[in-house]
Parts: sequence; structure tokens; C-alpha cells
Amino acid sequence: MISVARPIALMFSASLLLAGCGDSLEQFSGPTMGSSYSVKYVRNASGPSVERVRHEVEGILTEIDLQMSTYRADSEVERFNALPAGSCMALPAPMLELVSFAGDLSKDSNGAFDMTVEPLLNLWGFGPQSRGEQVPSAVAIAAAKANVGHQHLSIRGQELCKDAPVQLDFNSIAAGYAVDRVVTHLGELGVGSALVEITGELKAFGRKPDGSPWRIAIEAPRDDRQVAQKIIQLDGVGVSTSGDYRNYFEKGGKRYSHTLDPATGAPISHNLAAVTVVDESALRADGLSTLLLVLGPKAGEAYAERHGIAAFFVIREGQGFVSHGSSRFRELLEQEEK
Repeated sequence: MISVARPIALMFSASLLLAGCGDSLEQFSGPTMGSSYSVKYVRNASGPSVERVRHEVEGILTEIDLQMSTYRADSEVERFNALPAGSCMALPAPMLELVSFAGDLSKDSNGAFDMTVEPLLNLWGFGPQSRGEQVPSAVAIAAAKANVGHQHLSIRGQELCKDAPVQLDFNSIAAGYAVDRVVTHLGELGVGSALVEITGELKAFGRKPDGSPWRIAIEAPRDDRQVAQKIIQLDGVGVSTSGDYRNYFEKGGKRYSHTLDPATGAPISHNLAAVTVVDESALRADGLSTLLLVLGPKAGEAYAERHGIAAFFVIREGQGFVSHGSSRFRELLEQEEK
């Protein structure tokens, strides 16, 4: 299974369970990618049954797991990761598309987003081959960094090639991609309204049976309990939150986040606690939330403004937090209030 080791920082509004006359609100859930998924959809008299939708959704999730999981030796990505430098391997089109997408994010952010950091994740104790949480030496970090970087990858036709023994890790975008896949397939099945959540990544479209919009709450970054910080409406957009307040370890009184900065090879050390991104593509929201978290408060906010990204930043300040949204995020909230 793919392990996403990330905070689920989005909460469902209690009003999700309301249903009106004529249509019914169906729902099901299950384990996936080291976490869980849930689907809620509005079914009319001629709509697909829960059994059929569940079967087809889980088929999509199984396919993605077989391709992209770093936690199973028989996956496509683990076969590629085991190859030495100078090797090429034919990969399914979705994997090549995601590698290309990730490469664009990496290039545009000067390497802040990087899906080849698995050697560093393992070194710090957050990866599939880790040997426990630890603070590695500068020498060990430098050795791992030598095998990190999108510049070592190239797509040639239907093959992915590498000029160094790099290892791919799709965890920063696989869930967002899965959400988009499931949402698209629901539409193909004739579903006109649904909310899909996979390991905390979300996307919704349409309206609930009573005509009200789907709503989710952005969670305040607390270790002890879930607290809603801001409610937003969803229709045709995906939402992703990345944060360092759930998956970390402490050594010598210092906190080490699971989010690594490829430039330093170490966990991020700035005061940006969480970033939520809203985008029409759940895949893009997933990748951008990670990218902005790595960049930190100032560089991340500048990047969001420069690229017109709807982002909500939660920043540590003293013993508490301050939060604010990008210009595009504020515009979305203003549109909701009209």
C-alpha cells in the first residue's frame, strides 16, 4: 500500500449527512494507501448502486497501489527504484504523467518540490526502508543527497530513465491524483454530485439533495484534537492540506518534521505549520500544498501570489498561531459569501 504519512487536516461538516426528498445520499469507506478513503454521492432512482460504485472505486485504488506504492516489492515504482544508474524501464502512462507533472513543479520551484527524496526520508526515519527515527550525520545526509534530484530522470517515449540510482516516491501527489481519477469516474457513471476523500485529500462537485453545497472545515494545527478553523464550500474543486504537526519526532528538545527540504536534506525548520491549497485539480492542490510548505512562510506566500494559487497559511507565532489566505484564496471566500 502507498503510505501517505501526512496529517488529515480537513474535517467534514456535519451537514454532509443531510438528504432531501427523491434522491438519496449514499456513502461508503475503507482502508487505502496506509490510511483511508470515503465516498459520498447523491443517487437518483436510476443511479449506480453503492456496491457497483464501491467496486469500481476500489479497483482504481488497487491499480494505483500496484503502480505507485513504495511499501510493496511487486509495485512498478519499487521495480524502478531497484534499478541501477543508467537504466530505463517502461512504465504505465499515469506514472509517466505524474513524473512529468512533478518535474515541472520541481523546475518551477528550484527543487523545493522533489519526488526523489526517498533516500533522505529513509535516513531520517520517515521512509519505507527506514530503521527508526534518527538525526543523521552531515556526511550521511550529503551521501543521500547525491542520489536525489529530478534532473537525474528523463522520459523517453514510454520509458523512464535515470542517470543516478534515484528512488521515486509518489506519496506527495498520489492521493490527489487518486481523488481526481475517482471523481472523473463517478461522472462517467452518471453521478452528478459527490464528495471524495482519500487520505485527507478532497474534491467535491454538485450539490447535496437539499440543494446546499458540500462544505469542509480546514482544521486548526493542534496535536491533541480536531478544531475547525475555517469552513469553505466545494463545487468542482479539490482541497489539500500539508502540515508538520502530526508526523514528527523530537530529539534533544528539538522537533523534526516529516517534510524534508531537498536543498538541505533535513526537515523543514521554519515556522510555517500548515498550508491548505484549493484548486480545480486535486493533484495540483496536493503537490502545491507540499511545495508551499517546503518553501516556508515568506517564499511560499510569494510563490502563491506569483502563480495565483488559492492558499491558506497557518504560521506559528510565539505559543500560538496566526493565519491568512493568499489573494486568490480570499477571492474564493468572497465569492462564496455573495
